[in-house]
Amino acid sequence: MIKKPVLAVLGVIAVLIGAVWAGQGIGLLPGSSMTGDPTWLVIGSIALAVGVVLVILSTRGRSWRNPNGPPGQH
Repeated sequence: MIKKPVLAVLGVIAVLIGAVWAGQGIGLLPGSSMTGDPTWLVIGSIALAVGVVLVILSTRGRSWRNPNGPPGQH
């Protein structure tokens, strides 16, 4: 099982990368071959959404894999 802090870090990284890619896709961040290419808007939006989901999962109170919590706490 992935630990929540690792999930949060991966989520934040995905959000940041997704935002940059989406920004380049719509032309907000000039200076690369990705600028103005709608493909990167789609890819960036997907990465951003995945990152948001990972951050949300990392902040939930209970384990998201086992609804009963860790073993031995019943």
